[in-house]
Amino acid sequence: MVQRRQMLMLMAATGVSACADRFHAPLMPQAGDVGILRPVFVATNRVPEPGGWFTTDRSERISYMQLGVSIPPTHQKGQIRNGFKNPDPQTDFAIATRTDMDGRQGFRAALSRAIRAAPADRREIALYIHGYNNSFFDGVFRTAQITHDFDVPAIPVHFSWPSATHPLGYTYDRDSVLFSRDALEELLRDLRAANPRRIILVAHSLGTMLLMETLRQIEIADPGWSRRALSGVVLISPDLDIDLFRVQARRFHELPQPFAIFVSKRDKALALSARINGAGARLGNLRDAEALGEFPVTILDVSDFSSRNSHFTLGTSPALISLLSNSATLDVAFQTDRAGRSGLLPGTVLTVRNATQLILSPDLLLTKL
Repeated sequence: MVQRRQMLMLMAATGVSACADRFHAPLMPQAGDVGILRPVFVATNRVPEPGGWFTTDRSERISYMQLGVSIPPTHQKGQIRNGFKNPDPQTDFAIATRTDMDGRQGFRAALSRAIRAAPADRREIALYIHGYNNSFFDGVFRTAQITHDFDVPAIPVHFSWPSATHPLGYTYDRDSVLFSRDALEELLRDLRAANPRRIILVAHSLGTMLLMETLRQIEIADPGWSRRALSGVVLISPDLDIDLFRVQARRFHELPQPFAIFVSKRDKALALSARINGAGARLGNLRDAEALGEFPVTILDVSDFSSRNSHFTLGTSPALISLLSNSATLDVAFQTDRAGRSGLLPGTVLTVRNATQLILSPDLLLTKL
């Protein structure tokens, strides 16, 4: 009974409704003529449903496709409006196009073509991995929203792992994370084989555990792969035990650089997760950079931008999006020169051995005017 109450509190903290139908969305070609079309490559190990989309069940087979997501004309940074079964292209995110691909070879070929066709400065891949309690469409729309709001100079790819998509499905989601490691490894190797200029990995919440576990198993088999293959890692509000992260990170020959971690002391979802998991804190509400002092990581504290129920401050705060977008377009996360990185954004900078902590504040917006 206590755990059920805690899970319901977690639902409230993440602002997720258990009533809305988040599993279905019509294909609306006309939406492409109304909004801004953002193509998103998708790989998922969810079980396909008869209607063509995907369930919460786990599959040992990966499905591949490219979706065209229409960003509505009324879109405001940090917001996703979902009309579910009846979207209005003027106000809601919508799926305008869908192209299915024939397995790994078809996916690789399509991704390679997209890379070659892109402008020279956009021949990069940004992979987004969703977190706990996400439907297939939640993750796809979030990928499109982040790409659009930050004007990410990369081809977006989304990995949709089989979340229960229910506030009481935390244990199922944790097991799905472990189930999905091999599928994500397969995808990462395919991204590398497509020969982009750079690969950036972005994971949110429980998706950060999936990413770290997968990279750890690759490193055990092929030491140094992550540093050779990747150009940056971004962990957003990681729902990950701090001790576990340290053990995972120590198995890397070298952590990919840059390695950015967005944290907030006001993240209630992570505070509840810590209680459910019997821990004092999660990585995403880290308070003391000393805990990660042995690792070359950049910790970005966005607590002052966090709303009461925000578990995705980086993607939902218009003020933070504005600040980061105007600061060399997220170079704080994608700059390779560690010595100069902390100077790209104004803020309180703390250096603890190898780790750098940057505390951001809304007051910094005034310095950009």
